Amino acid sequence: MLPCNPGGHSAYQDTFVSEFLTFYPDPFILSMDSWDYIIQFYYLDLSLTDSIMQECYSIFGPEPRLPSCMLRSYLLALKLKVTSITQWCRMLRESPLYAILSGFSYGDTPGVGTFYDFFSRLWQHETSHLSVKNRFPKLKTAKGKKKGDKTPCNSSSIASKLLPLLERWQMKPNNPFSLVFELFHQQFLLKSVDDGLIHQKHLALAGDGTALRTAAQQRKKRLCQCWEKEAKLSCRCKRHYSQPDCNWGWDSHRECYFFGYHLYMYVASDSHSDLPVFPLLERASRHDMLSFLHSFFTMKAYLPEFRIEKLLLDSAQDAYAVYDYCKREHITPFIDLNPGNTGNFKYKDDFTIDSKDGVPICQLGLRMHKDGHEIAKHRAKYRCPKSNRKRGCFCEQPCSDAKFGRTVHIYHSDNPRLFNVPPRDSKAWKKEYNGRTSVERSNKREKEDYKLEDGRHRSSKMWYCRLFGIMMLQHLDAWETPPVDVFRESLLSLIS
Repeated sequence: MLPCNPGGHSAYQDTFVSEFLTFYPDPFILSMDSWDYIIQFYYLDLSLTDSIMQECYSIFGPEPRLPSCMLRSYLLALKLKVTSITQWCRMLRESPLYAILSGFSYGDTPGVGTFYDFFSRLWQHETSHLSVKNRFPKLKTAKGKKKGDKTPCNSSSIASKLLPLLERWQMKPNNPFSLVFELFHQQFLLKSVDDGLIHQKHLALAGDGTALRTAAQQRKKRLCQCWEKEAKLSCRCKRHYSQPDCNWGWDSHRECYFFGYHLYMYVASDSHSDLPVFPLLERASRHDMLSFLHSFFTMKAYLPEFRIEKLLLDSAQDAYAVYDYCKREHITPFIDLNPGNTGNFKYKDDFTIDSKDGVPICQLGLRMHKDGHEIAKHRAKYRCPKSNRKRGCFCEQPCSDAKFGRTVHIYHSDNPRLFNVPPRDSKAWKKEYNGRTSVERSNKREKEDYKLEDGRHRSSKMWYCRLFGIMMLQHLDAWETPPVDVFRESLLSLIS
């Protein structure tokens, strides 16, 4: 039987109020922390879940649990930092509050199998993994040479070869996580857009990759007999992996190897709550540049209505191909320069350009002063460092007969990587680039506040469900809700 919820969200609220007052006639016995998530989930409208997931159910058989109630219950478990589905089912049976807040009747709550069946319906793939379990072993990725260095990689070469291919190849939104993303998109992301928290047509997007540790060790077993035949020598034969989508990667932040995924996350940098927009789980050995290119064009396939105006990235994405793409798509890039790409170069025969921020250096070796920016002509103006408005040029070895000394115009088209608009040495650029830390704060919330890495899962299916569930909660936390006192008074008025 197909799920049917004719009353929608109002029916859930009416049922919650009646059963809540039955078990808790005195609402003041509950703590203030309990009231925070009670109010959040009371106003959380998940009625679209039933219609979106209707095709995932059969017309035959008994009446299923409402998908909206299953999703609400799972989000409540994540809110309470419960990492085990078995433990959560026990808590639903023991606590009337958790049961009725999920949308179930106390004493009639779903079991463990019902939850995992719900997760399987969310996953649009035959298996729980994206890769085959039997494959050849791979060596660990190389680690950084210095403290804080990421996995070495020629990111410029990768971008110049891969980006044009991805740009021509029209990706389609047909990944196994398409359904769970649709739930996140329709009921959370678009609501944040409607509330003015995210600017859909003028989006400032910050992207960054982070290590997602899923296990302490790589679980695998041999499929060959080389261990016995060759006197216990290692071989390169196929192994059976319990987590085939994960592998070993280098965590530059912790300076250690880890086993898991490389999570690349996009966040609306101009939102006050650092709201996530789109994630993608890659293998841990993936370089940031590869993850960025794959995730960026995947995101564009899923969110074609979003207009990206600004793109904030770290130095791992510092490549000429990225700047050229941003220029074609009318995107303003805010990308930190890679310290490995050093070396000043000559500009207009007699001037040197500082490779750190693109500021011209005069013949005496001094950094020139910025003297404005002409947006219409796509150029920045720099003047002699030994001149001012009152005295003019007071250099002992002047290189120009002009009253205010030599002036240099830096054109963006000459070198879009160094000559950024606005210039890297300007306050506007620094103020905008400071917003890139929003993605780091968002990743921190997912890992520390919502215990993302504490999930006891071995499949991409469950990790994507957990990740999108936490992203839903991040949006839920940013929405406005009535104060606790006002909400409790409204409940007490129903009693009288």
